[in-house]
Amino acid sequence: MYFCKLSIITMKISHSSIRCGEQVLSFEKPLVMGILNVTEDSFYAQSRCTSADSIAARTHQIVAQGGAVVDVGAYSTRPNAADVAADEEIERLTFALQIIRQKFPDVVVSIDTFRSEVVRAVVKKFGSVIVNDISGGELDAAMFATVAQLHLPYILMHSRGTPQTMQQLTHYDDLLGEITYYFSAKIRQLHSLGVADLIVDPGFGFAKTTAQNFELLARMNELHILGLPLLAGLSRKSLIYKTLQCSPEEALNGTTALNTLALQQGASILRVHDVRAASQAITLHEQVSNYSPFTITQSVF
Repeated sequence: MYFCKLSIITMKISHSSIRCGEQVLSFEKPLVMGILNVTEDSFYAQSRCTSADSIAARTHQIVAQGGAVVDVGAYSTRPNAADVAADEEIERLTFALQIIRQKFPDVVVSIDTFRSEVVRAVVKKFGSVIVNDISGGELDAAMFATVAQLHLPYILMHSRGTPQTMQQLTHYDDLLGEITYYFSAKIRQLHSLGVADLIVDPGFGFAKTTAQNFELLARMNELHILGLPLLAGLSRKSLIYKTLQCSPEEALNGTTALNTLALQQGASILRVHDVRAASQAITLHEQVSNYSPFTITQSVF
């Protein structure tokens, strides 16, 4: 008889934080970003909030259920989404942020936009926000300089093309290698401009096939080489509901499963529609990871 010791190690992410205006977001433990869409055509109908009452109610729900950030989007970025003029995007965001700032003045807000003029209009009226740019600066050459000049935190996402064309741009010779190179080049550019507060989003569902999305999730920990917090945006996306052959409305269980895997891969932020479920997943994951590394002793005959 002899004993075989198996060491099972859960990755712990080093403490880091970003500053948004006067507020600091710490990633000592993972955070939840709650989605608030002020659009008519977001892929998940229950996330759409277009009235003052629904915007206030949704913001309250995000905060009450443990959300640290409210992510406001006024331009649907689902595949083949209709284009929205910049003036219309600004009008929608202004309407929502007036309500949010009035009723929840201390909540941290991110705006889901790829347009620098939208960023400038929002910051001029409402102060600092996190910029959540699905294009990584590719759709507006002035975005990086704008974020630097306004001293804003920036979520750098990987994608290709536009929401109208991205699903035709899914060929990669080396998925993780090409994504890592993309981020490395853009991080250097942002740092050279003085942007210090950065978050990396691998862009699940953007210019990637279902199989590529699952590979990306399985290997997401490789992106820690970049030294920045990672955001996982998996909530109710097609890789879940197509795989499970269900609708987005039926994809909560699958979302929680993949969010838990993202936490195991070291995600610092979960961007979700269902804040309570994500907060619970984080709490339970923390209970397990607090006991890591641990050793299982197994008798082998």
